[in-house]
Amino acid sequence: MTAKRAFDLVVSTVALLLLAPPLVFIGLLVRLTSPGPALFRQQRVGRGGRLFRIWKFRSMVVDAAACDRAITAAGDARVTRLGRFLRHTKLDELPQLVNVWLGDMSLVGPRPEVPRYLACYTPDDEVVLSVRPGITDPASICFRDEERLLASFSDPERAYVEVILPAKLAMARDYIGRQSFTGDLKLIFQTLARL
Repeated sequence: MTAKRAFDLVVSTVALLLLAPPLVFIGLLVRLTSPGPALFRQQRVGRGGRLFRIWKFRSMVVDAAACDRAITAAGDARVTRLGRFLRHTKLDELPQLVNVWLGDMSLVGPRPEVPRYLACYTPDDEVVLSVRPGITDPASICFRDEERLLASFSDPERAYVEVILPAKLAMARDYIGRQSFTGDLKLIFQTLARL
């Protein structure tokens, strides 16, 4: 077990134990404020190109995936009222601590994409698949208001593919090239400071 994996396992275990009451409370709020399950699972691409299911609190209406849109811009009618708050505060991401505990993800690493966007990767971008994806990374901090940014484009999907995704992948490549334990700690604290 690498030091990074050991750190992920210890922190995710402690966080899940400490956050159990708020996690249950948020789950109940999701169930009480809109029909459907509290949790949402979506297929993402992990290390080595392996597919896994990412966990999130459900922030959209139950049949949101049926519209075949993988990105969400601000003002998307599929997002519930509570979901807007959860997405803005990033509380919808807390269940990903389970993904970290299971070893699908790390606390810090490039955000995992849905499989359809893998076709946009250049040969240089494939290095992103050599590490575990993470809950946070430099792009998560830089694009914290991604939904609002996407809403400013007439075609949010195209903007994501042509503008945002290449920028995220460039940041991910840079992160991988300079990755360190102290750098990861700094990114964790920067992420917490922005919540």
